Amino acid sequence: MSGDGRTKAALFYEYPPEDGAVFGLGRRERIEGLVDLYPTIITGANFDQHASALADVEVIFATWGIPRFDDHHFAVMPNLKAVFYAAGNVKSFAAPLIERNVLLVGAWDINAIPVAEMCLSQVLLSLRGYFRATRNYAEIKTHEAKNFPRSGVFGETVGLIGLGKIGTRLRNLLEAFPVKVIAHDPFLTDQRAAELNVERVSLDEIFERSLVVSNHIPDLESTVGVLNRSHFDKMREGATFINSGRGAQVVESDLISVLEARSDLTALLDVTLPEPPSSDSPLWSLLNVVISPHIGGTVGDEVVRMADCMIEEFELWRSGKPLNYEITAEVLATMG
Repeated sequence: MSGDGRTKAALFYEYPPEDGAVFGLGRRERIEGLVDLYPTIITGANFDQHASALADVEVIFATWGIPRFDDHHFAVMPNLKAVFYAAGNVKSFAAPLIERNVLLVGAWDINAIPVAEMCLSQVLLSLRGYFRATRNYAEIKTHEAKNFPRSGVFGETVGLIGLGKIGTRLRNLLEAFPVKVIAHDPFLTDQRAAELNVERVSLDEIFERSLVVSNHIPDLESTVGVLNRSHFDKMREGATFINSGRGAQVVESDLISVLEARSDLTALLDVTLPEPPSSDSPLWSLLNVVISPHIGGTVGDEVVRMADCMIEEFELWRSGKPLNYEITAEVLATMG
């Protein structure tokens, strides 16, 4: 602690300001009002330059670009007690902190909010037949109703693959609409399914029954290539596949092959593998594919919401109250 009894803290990140200032719009100033904050933002490149000043640091506020700590970092910061990470995925740096019993708190649930919101908009447009109708309109250039295949929201079926943070938020958003939600998640219990008002089904059933399938599987070694031709072949007439999970979960050649054969289907891909796709990938030219540049997460001024969450968590921790977003080894194992 500093001479006035305040916790010594530092900011760690390396994030382009044009992507939004996570600790902007007064958030850095809020932190400065709570702790004795080191004035310089620490990165992997300047860490050693500031090493002597970091010996007393107990708390780190961080966001995208925090380095993965090793023995050298921990030797420089022997008093480090907690890291409050104002961003989503922590897999690249979390393990050494948890192994050293440094508290790790993350805003991954807050980062799920804009992803779920984007997926909701895609689900609703897909149920309306929007993407297929616009393709047909451009080709046929007529208002004849028969040329606009569509269903609508009422009474339709939406399938969610994975009910983690994003999938659960999307399901809750869908509660406002008259749709039936079915879900596949190996960790989904009957009790949890009842709480979320979803029908628990197999992965095959998701594709067979849903007019819209939305993928939210965590990015794990065990989930690589789990979505393949056997699933895409089962999709309903005019169905849409939404992927905001990870590209590695899809056998891309299988998806492309099915989309080439079935112009009635639509794929909305915010993630691919590689990302972006290679310049000669058919995904760029297929008319029934819409690729977005991984924009589902927090962007622009939304990013300060993650800082707000971590400031609130810090205040809970400082007061000895239970935390909402601690990342333990068990939690880390389930994160994508």
